[in-house]
Parts: sequence; C-alpha cells; structure tokens
Amino acid sequence: MGSRVKLLLACMEYNYGDPRRGRSYEYYNFYLSLKQMGIDVRLFDFYAEMQKLGKDEMNAKLIATVRDWQPDITMFSLYTDQILPETVESLKGRTKTLCFFHDDTWRVEFSRFWAPRFDFFTTADVYGRRRYEQLGLTHVIPFAFGVDPHLYVRRENTEKKFDVSFVGAWHPWRDWLIRRLRKGGISVKTAGHRWPDGIASQDEMIDIFNMSRINLNISNSASWDARYLVASPRGLLNRLRSPKSVEQLKARHFEIGSCGAFQLSYYVEGLERHFKIGDEIGVYVDADDLLTKTRLYLEDESLRESIARAGHARVVASHTFESRFKTAFAAMGVTL
Repeated sequence: MGSRVKLLLACMEYNYGDPRRGRSYEYYNFYLSLKQMGIDVRLFDFYAEMQKLGKDEMNAKLIATVRDWQPDITMFSLYTDQILPETVESLKGRTKTLCFFHDDTWRVEFSRFWAPRFDFFTTADVYGRRRYEQLGLTHVIPFAFGVDPHLYVRRENTEKKFDVSFVGAWHPWRDWLIRRLRKGGISVKTAGHRWPDGIASQDEMIDIFNMSRINLNISNSASWDARYLVASPRGLLNRLRSPKSVEQLKARHFEIGSCGAFQLSYYVEGLERHFKIGDEIGVYVDADDLLTKTRLYLEDESLRESIARAGHARVVASHTFESRFKTAFAAMGVTL
C-alpha cells in the first residue's frame, strides 16, 4: 500500500471566522470527513492567520506551508478576498489546487473570476458543467453537497418533542413563512443565528433533527411573494438588494436525511436527481403549499416515517462525502 494522500485544506475553522458562532461547515464536513477517509489532512485557517499576521503575511505563510509540507492536493473554500490570486498561481506545479464553490449558482462573477486560477474547481449547479465549458473552463468537477454519516446519525427511539422545526440562520423570508405557520396553529421550533433561541451546537442540531416530526428546509433566497413584501419592509429591502435570484441544492438536504428524519423542503431544480420526491423527501412549492403540506404530514405519521426511512437509505447509499471526494480526486488523477 502506498503512502497516504496529503491534503492541505485552506478554509475557515469557524463560521464567518467567529468562534462564537461555532465551528464551520468546512471543519465538520470536509476536514472531519477527509480524516475519516484516512487522508493525511491539515487545516490552514486563512482567516485566523490573517487576523494574526495580516493579509500579505498570511498568504506568504500559505505558500511556505505548501512548499515545506508538499501536499498532493491543496483544497480551498474561499470567503471573500483573503487569498490573493497570485498565491494560487504560485502553487501550480507544487500541488494540485482544487477550489470548492458553495454558491456558484448566484455568486457567478466571483466564481468565474476564481475558476481559471485553480487546477480544478467544483460546481453544485445542475447546469454548471455545461455553463463553465461554454466559457472554456473544462477543469470543472460536478460536486453536489453531501454528508458525513458518522456525524449526522439517526438516534433510535428518540422522543418526538417538536411538531415542526427549522435550524438555520434567521432571514426575513424564513421568518415570514414561520410566522405564517404559527398563525395557522402549527408549533415551530427555531434555532440558528439571530433566532430568539440562538445558535444550536452541532450536537444540538442533530438532536433537533431527530426529535422533530417535520424538519423544514427553507430557502434564504429573496421572494417576490406580494404578501411577504407588503408585510415586511425589511423583506422588500432585502429582495431589492439580494443577489440571490435562484434556489440551489444545499447541504441540509442531505444532513436531515442522514439522521433518518423527515424533511419538508423547498423545491430546487435538480433535487429529483438526488431523491425521489414524495417517496424520499417531502417538497413544497410556495407559501400556501408549505402550510398545506405541513398539516398533511403532521396528520400522517406512517407516511412521514416511510419517507424518512427511504430518505435515510438513499443518503447513506449515494450521498456521502466519502463517495463525493473519491469521485472528485479520481477526476484530478489522484489515487487514494
């Protein structure tokens, strides 16, 4: 057996670089998943290093780390402008560079600026490969979000304490939808940044998934629903300012399923490529349908349980980060 693949993960260890908001998505889902796979992975927290050293010195330290450790892959999850383009360019030939784009469906200009600078980059956009190849960017790797099933686990015989729950950051559209459900007589547990109950830890979030009869997956894209815009001046301002004009597949689609929990999600194009809608995941299409579907699924426990079990089986069989990363690394010519 050959030596282990060495991977340097350049990302933020904490959400938005703030330890008070808990460890980041990349830490839990990339760093820990890669370790679980047996890869020799090191985390380079460029945001924390920049705060200590300044931007130029942080970039110099990143280059020196690659030079000294010689990783097979250096994988980036960019935030804004912390990494210098010339830093990425200088790494070519020393390591294979891979950039993970989380939001290229709407951060279009950002993604197109950075994509040519890496040896490889990912897209979660259902039409991403075609769109990038039309621009001459053929080093694209389709990569939907996934899950680490060792982290997001089904907790057997857990009491269902919540009828409906939502875990995620507060957003005016999400707030309006949840207030509508509550006005309709439905109890909703919320947790996340700027909700009254505050942020749920990773373990608390998994508990909530398991303890909820219905787990909502609500988009944070701006909506043109006239009732929402009239009722929420802040929502109107957000709609006018927001660059998010399309829905996208999110990590939460897979995380809830991995916990064996029932999920009622907004519809996003391409979701049907990953789940059988109505059999492995519940879907709503607008605010009225959300209220109708919530009531329907609350009244039918056997249907909820059937969909939750099927969704869990689908995620574990097809949507783990281990399988995602193996496919991506094979496309890069890296053998595990």
